Amino acid sequence: MLAVVREHIVEEVKSANFVAIQADETTDVSTQTQLVLVLRYIDPNNKVQERFFEFLPISESTSISIAIVLLERLNGLFADDEKVKLIAQAYDGASVMRGEKAGVQQKVREHFKNAHYVHCYAHQLNLIMQQATSRIKTVNIFFSDLSGIATFFSRSPKRTSILDQTVARRLPRASSTRWNFNSRVVNTVYENRDDLIQCFEAIRTGSLGSFDQPTVREASGYVRMLHDEDFIFFLWLFHKIMPHVDTLYQKLQKKDIDAVFIKRALDSFTNSVQAIRDSSQQQLQVATGARRPRTSLREEEKQRLSEEVCDTILEARFSFTVHLVSATLLLADMFERYCHSFPDEALNAAVNAYPMLNKAKLKTELSLIYENPEFKGCCGALALYQVLMSYNLQETFSETVTLLNILITTPMTTAEAERCFSTLTRVKTFLRNSMGQERLNALAMLSMERELVLNMPDFNEKVIDRFAALKERRAQFQYK
Repeated sequence: MLAVVREHIVEEVKSANFVAIQADETTDVSTQTQLVLVLRYIDPNNKVQERFFEFLPISESTSISIAIVLLERLNGLFADDEKVKLIAQAYDGASVMRGEKAGVQQKVREHFKNAHYVHCYAHQLNLIMQQATSRIKTVNIFFSDLSGIATFFSRSPKRTSILDQTVARRLPRASSTRWNFNSRVVNTVYENRDDLIQCFEAIRTGSLGSFDQPTVREASGYVRMLHDEDFIFFLWLFHKIMPHVDTLYQKLQKKDIDAVFIKRALDSFTNSVQAIRDSSQQQLQVATGARRPRTSLREEEKQRLSEEVCDTILEARFSFTVHLVSATLLLADMFERYCHSFPDEALNAAVNAYPMLNKAKLKTELSLIYENPEFKGCCGALALYQVLMSYNLQETFSETVTLLNILITTPMTTAEAERCFSTLTRVKTFLRNSMGQERLNALAMLSMERELVLNMPDFNEKVIDRFAALKERRAQFQYK
């Protein structure tokens, strides 16, 4: 079954104009390091596909070991005259993968010159938020205190029972690598602060049951923390910022996103944080009141900290690589401006990165698109691509279709590779830790590509024919 499905994927890859890869590594339950390989391309029905291909065992997590295993598989997929089809390689940003001199991405580019490196944007978002919170000491302390609330209740069923009675809502756990979890914590504590104070007061006074002295002492500390003006200020500030982080993170989990979509989403996120910074003074006065005790942060200090947090997020910008530069050519809200001033710098960057493009013809086609009001409603490269294909304009706008194909095929995140790891933990468990690699790949393929298997014509017949074509094996049975 694995061979039949993989053969079908290889046929789709060969028919695609361009292909990109996603790769990531993890350790399974048997402590074997597994490298997952995911292929991204546009299928014959003009739909974006991200197909799991296989788990590749690697001996050690070094750039040389990973590159050898990865290149061996890629060389088997692409013939020498097809290597130009591989246009992108997306990883999570680890130094062993992204290194420009000795990293995996550089070793792959030595054999596939068009395979530009993409640093996963979801991973970049996590790094930016980590930097914004760790650089400022008071903010780092705030998130440390905030995560302690959920930990306090998770250690005891008795405490959780009181939480259910008073707050009627469980507290999510914080995470240092998944900032959408921190967004949930901030929002939950902000919206249920009064109920949490009541809950801790009940634990401290023993009105809903007796607790030991360490528990009472911790509850008293959390009551003081929830009344602290400095804590309330940071809770208010990040309640304003974190929904934008969460929104961007959710957008980055989608499969059918492209460079144009990402460019617009990043600009929207940056503008939202900038708006929070600009309006923080007025909102701060409303949220924190007029005059505060000397023991709390002064209003000027709060204003400075809110601006510093926003500035840290704004300064730690996302990597503005060639695919994002090329994406500016197809921003629909800029078409009217481009009619008067053509973006020659972005065009030059796109042609230099992708030599298969014809610069003169591409400029002529884009100029026609900018002038046509029907294309201004297309939101993203995928929407514009589908419009051109539905009206059979692929020959008229051949270079534009090629550029769109490149931008759509280029993966913006490694979310699909991360989802493959979830399947790995379900397939290879503690009770099945001696499973062979071929069986692992077969079960993982049937699980992750279930829709493909169900929609594949004559799948059962192909499996039977392949099994029948194997060499004859006769089992010898001895009866006693």
